[in-house]
Amino acid sequence: MPDHDLNRRIKEMLVSSLMLKMAPEEIGDDTPLFSPDGLALDSIDALELAVAIDKTFGVATPSAEVARTAFLSVNTIADYVGGNPPAA
Repeated sequence: MPDHDLNRRIKEMLVSSLMLKMAPEEIGDDTPLFSPDGLALDSIDALELAVAIDKTFGVATPSAEVARTAFLSVNTIADYVGGNPPAA
């Protein structure tokens, strides 16, 4: 079951951290982040996203492999953040 508050916070983080020219509510929970059919983010955005997730939620991304599966959409980021406790 999606955590709508967490998804909203992730969308707000995406817009502010990546300086997207759209409102958070325009991003669908399953919109592909790195696909040309979605937000079309690039590798620099992926690095900025990893930093933003760490700053916002206290959850680090240990490797590019983890990021590839965790950063597919808002829902996959929510699953990753929800499944990993903040670093102490």
